Amino acid sequence: MTRFDDGRPEMTLEEFRLLRDHVYSHCGILVHEDMKFVMERRLWPRLEALGLMDFGAYHRYLRYDAQRHAELEAAVESLTTHETYFFREPSQLKAFCDELLPILEKRNGRTRRLRLWSAGCSSGEEAYTLAMLLKDSRRFDDWDVEVYGTDISRRVLTLARRAEYGPSALRATSADLLERFFVPVGNNRVRVRDEVRAWVSFGHHNLLDETGSQLVPRMDVVFCRNVMIYFDLAARRRVLRIVRDRLVPGGYLLLGHSENLLNLGADFELVHLRGDLVYRRPELPGLTGGEGR
Repeated sequence: MTRFDDGRPEMTLEEFRLLRDHVYSHCGILVHEDMKFVMERRLWPRLEALGLMDFGAYHRYLRYDAQRHAELEAAVESLTTHETYFFREPSQLKAFCDELLPILEKRNGRTRRLRLWSAGCSSGEEAYTLAMLLKDSRRFDDWDVEVYGTDISRRVLTLARRAEYGPSALRATSADLLERFFVPVGNNRVRVRDEVRAWVSFGHHNLLDETGSQLVPRMDVVFCRNVMIYFDLAARRRVLRIVRDRLVPGGYLLLGHSENLLNLGADFELVHLRGDLVYRRPELPGLTGGEGR
């Protein structure tokens, strides 16, 4: 019998701070004190699943139990949202297609290789969108192309690899794109076509894991959109250092439209495209006071 039989346990302020700090040290996600109730509500199912009496016991489980690593992933899963859809932020994607892809085609013409990273890819919509845009451009048909999607949630990565989606994920997808890049699978759902999936791969990755990040190959473009909103200033700086390190010199970083690098001291150049603002790793080491490669 647990206290759930008599009602769900409340989270004390001390328990909230212990759990908040533990999650933050793992992945940089900061839960503010005004979100205490949200944290309590979202973690209730974890206590119930583990048969724990209160949040103090849950914190001890996360610190000392043999299954603590898996449970920490489950906790982070519960505290984050993964809502996204295909062809999100179309003006930025248009600038990417019209202005950045010609630059990349010219710059990588000798190697005929192109690498894109969808960092915090959730259930895969953004990574597949990028592959579809590359297909649509016809610039890279016989190139070595890879779109690499990563996320800290193994659950959403399973969905990404399955590549099947319903109407919500497709709400910004035109009928033409729907016909060319998806196949119906029944129950009002579609699957991404195999020729698109062949350019996309997915992997589990914590954006604050500097050691694990060394396994990510050097990228020409990183999309990290609407991800750093979960992080505080210190964690954003750590993520940006890692992203910068994984970009080739002259590689581009695209953030969400509500995000910028102000006050972050990040070693990126701001690039004014006709249709958008993007960031670029300097071509030469030390050009803007950075650490170089």
